[in-house]
Amino acid sequence: MSWKSPDGWEAVIGIEVHVELRTASKMFCGCRVAFGQEPNVDVCPTCLGLPGALPVPNVQAIEWISLIGLALNCTISEQSVFHRKNYFYADLPKNYQISQYDIPVCHDGWLDVDVDGGTVRIGIERAHQEEDTGKSLHLGDGGRIHAARETLLDFNRSGVPLVEIVSRPDIRTPAQAKAYAQQLRAVVAELGVSDARLEEGSIRFDANISVRPVEQDELGTKVEIKNMNSFRSLERAVAFEIVRQVGEIEAGGTIVQETRHWDEEAGVTYGMRTKEGSSDYRYFTEPDLTPIVIDADWRAEIASRLPELPATRRTRYSDAGVDRQVAQVLADAAPELRGLYDAAVEAGAEPRVAANWVTGEVTGWMRREDTEVVSIDGTRLASLLAMVAEGMVSASAAKEVLDGVMLGEGEPAAVAEARDLLQMTDTGAIEQAVEAVLAANPDAVERYRNGEAKVVGFLVGQVMRATQGKADPKTANALLAQKLG
Repeated sequence: MSWKSPDGWEAVIGIEVHVELRTASKMFCGCRVAFGQEPNVDVCPTCLGLPGALPVPNVQAIEWISLIGLALNCTISEQSVFHRKNYFYADLPKNYQISQYDIPVCHDGWLDVDVDGGTVRIGIERAHQEEDTGKSLHLGDGGRIHAARETLLDFNRSGVPLVEIVSRPDIRTPAQAKAYAQQLRAVVAELGVSDARLEEGSIRFDANISVRPVEQDELGTKVEIKNMNSFRSLERAVAFEIVRQVGEIEAGGTIVQETRHWDEEAGVTYGMRTKEGSSDYRYFTEPDLTPIVIDADWRAEIASRLPELPATRRTRYSDAGVDRQVAQVLADAAPELRGLYDAAVEAGAEPRVAANWVTGEVTGWMRREDTEVVSIDGTRLASLLAMVAEGMVSASAAKEVLDGVMLGEGEPAAVAEARDLLQMTDTGAIEQAVEAVLAANPDAVERYRNGEAKVVGFLVGQVMRATQGKADPKTANALLAQKLG
């Protein structure tokens, strides 16, 4: 989106990201973690907060939050503690949430974000482990709480392992906020610890926004924005809120520390409730859980599971000669497409050309066919690209060859021959076509000899037409130059 910051003002933005982990069971009980179930079927006394039920930590969740922290360059705490975060809301069955406060599992990391042609380093203050709440279903106009006739509660989600990743206030523009969210989601998805699907709520973004005059160091009053269920929504909501706050201040008003709701349809935020401070939550150490101890050996074992991350891939692709923007697209592409690129390069394809074909023609073909199956291997793609480089098929004919290969018609050379797409390499035959074209277009020849060099393009086109597009354009150009003197 096109956006310009209000003159004389700077936005200060931090993003809180909630990631639901895809563990088989919940954070503190053995109930199943699943999406789309009938309401209140995956529940037990522990996740319903019934008296006498005691929590037991999910070891897989602790390992996965540590993996997230390592991927975000965080320090992993040798000892971490759970706390009770006390507040009252209908979807919180215990009236407190088991979370973390001053000693999170992960702290002091960073994520480099590519945006607007440069790289911005966004600090990660912390990543802490907690449990998710239940889900409220507001029945009434628009499904909003303020217009609801009644509210129904589904506790299937209550107790699902949740990782909250809190950035430092290093973000300055809506575009940076969107890019940070996209690249953080790519990291989480690469680790395989979460579905990271915005449409299912398994990754959710809240933005804390304040504004200040550009020459001022002191931070303004921050406002939290919720209900942004897409990257586009996040960018639009941040842009709107910045303008709203500046307008309020310039009109002589003050900004209230509050939580606001983003209305996607109206394109505005509106107030929900006054924002609490940490003291309002009355944190205290969870008495039913012992501290988590992650020793050096355990950290090393978790670190050994780290895959190649998107930022590392981008650098690898760029270093190989792939254009920066294409490298970004390829780094975030499906593993099958990245594997196709790597296999094609290993088979001898030029990296830049292979990357362009994978992100362009191959991806485009899959979208047209509405399939996620990559039905070409790296060896065949490299063979096809070699045929183009050697002049055996034209660039346009190569797209038809790709279609045949991906439809299962065989090797690129066989497809090109069967579909009659091989270029004419017989110099004698091309020379005959050139002579015929020159004889049929004396006016064009005369214009060329009078200094109108661009006529050559027309003549080459006529040669290609005469040979049904099979003549090698380089050979046709050379012969025309020779004949025209």
